[in-house]
Amino acid sequence: MTGFVVTPTATPHQRVSQSLERQGMMNHLGVRLLSATVGEVELSVPYSDKVTQQQGGFHGGAIGALADIAAGYAALTVSPEGMEVTTVEYKINFLSNFQGGEIRATGRVTKAGKRIIVTTAEVVHIDDTGKRSDCAVMQSTLVPVAKTY
Repeated sequence: MTGFVVTPTATPHQRVSQSLERQGMMNHLGVRLLSATVGEVELSVPYSDKVTQQQGGFHGGAIGALADIAAGYAALTVSPEGMEVTTVEYKINFLSNFQGGEIRATGRVTKAGKRIIVTTAEVVHIDDTGKRSDCAVMQSTLVPVAKTY
């Protein structure tokens, strides 16, 4: 990761956790924060009828949303205090689809600038035996924005 890193008063985990609590959609889907360090965030969502498509697999929208939020929160961890981030674009490749278990997304900051932050996210499926399989990869661009609340 290159670019600026601001040391906030809250830890990355606290900052992400507080923001995640305000995310209605993520709460509805059952998203959990697994870890948050400067420049990297890992989230998970369990398999349920809230995240499936008509064939019973994880819906691409749920996979994309999890990747987007993991990458966004990774960007948040390098943004100045008093700022949030907004995604301005992302590109995702769906590699495989799965049923059961959970999906996990790990977002990482690739480059943090003053005006844009470039991130990646990897999504894996973890089945009930603990086997990990690639699910999706994403690259995104985010911009820092002032908090409005």
